Parts: sequence; structure tokens; C-alpha cells
Amino acid sequence: MYLPPHFEESRVEVLHDLVRAYPLATIVTLSTDGLNANHIPLQLSQGPGEFGTLRGHVARCNPLLRDLARSAETLAVFHGPQRYVSPSWYPTKHEHGRAVPTWNYAVVHAYGSLRAVDDPAWLRSLLASLTGEQEAPFAAPWSVSDAPPEFIDQTMGAIVGIEMVVTKLIGKWKVSQNQPAQNQIGVATGLRELGAVSGAPEMAALVEKASQKNLQA
Repeated sequence: MYLPPHFEESRVEVLHDLVRAYPLATIVTLSTDGLNANHIPLQLSQGPGEFGTLRGHVARCNPLLRDLARSAETLAVFHGPQRYVSPSWYPTKHEHGRAVPTWNYAVVHAYGSLRAVDDPAWLRSLLASLTGEQEAPFAAPWSVSDAPPEFIDQTMGAIVGIEMVVTKLIGKWKVSQNQPAQNQIGVATGLRELGAVSGAPEMAALVEKASQKNLQA
């Protein structure tokens, strides 16, 4: 990933927050046909090591499981907020016209060796934890025990756990840090005016944080 220093985010706690907020990862492995990408929700847990461990599950028939012996390293990409940025939001554009569109985004790349975990107890614990996490905001959260035991057993037989101890974690926050303060304010205002459009409020908050950081520097 191309990573200019002013877009780099290296604080582990910030990277972990994005992974937890946007758990659907793009998992890239090497297959006999070349690179293979799968989209799998992963749960982050602490340890071992400073970067944590990612856990999830895939269908037993997923070719990803055959790739594990071939892939010395696996990449999991977590996509955070992202939005198009119009040059019309830059006050400087109205002064001299030298402005072009761009795209703001926040992403985390996690690297490590992925392994399969074919253990019913491990898998049941993961499923309970995953669903508990995602169901927590609901008034009547669903739990694994709500389904008939034989149905859960049958479903579990069709999936396999996966686990990756993260050995490298890279974050890129492209949130208008390379713009002067007035343009950062203009971008945040433009994004806020989009209302609830997907990613707009979240990206506006990230741009505002970056602008405040610049003012304090």
C-alpha cells in the first residue's frame, strides 16, 4: 500500500477501533490460480503479541482452506469510512481554482499466518462471541441457544474456524491532512451537509479530528 508519512496511522488502539467497528475483512491469500480474495467478518481479540488475533469462520467447501499451506502470509484488509471529496468544498479553490477531486478513506491492513481450526468447542465459543457482539444493540438479541441444538450442530458441521495472529498492522487515514486548515474545515462542512449518506458523518468526524490535531501542532 502506498503510504505517505502524513497519511500513516500507527496507533494500535486506533487501528483496533476501526477493525472492531468494521469487522468485514477482505482476506487475500495465494491460490493455485493466483491471488484469492474472500470477504469474511473477523473478530479481534487481545494477544498474543501487541497486535492481537483475528478469528472467524468459513464454509468447509471454501477453497480458501486449501490455500493456507501455500500462503506463507495472509493479508486482511478492513475498510473504514470513505467518501468522495469535491474541490468545491475548498475555499482556496474559489481563490485560485487550483483544486481537483480526491477520495478520503481509512483502512487497516493486518498481516499474519492464517490457520484452520476444526474444533467444535472452539467454533461454538466463537459463534457465541461473534453473534453476541453484533446482536448487542438489538432490543431482543438473538443467541445461538435460540436455534434447535440439532440445527446448530448441522450448521457447525458445514463450517471451519480460521485464526490469524497479527504480526504486522498498518493503517492509512487519508482524511485531508495535506490540506490547509480552511480546506479541512470546508471538507468537513461539505460532508456534514450530505447528511446521513453512507460514510459522510464518519469521515467528517475524522477530518475534524485531523484539523484539530494540526491546529495543536
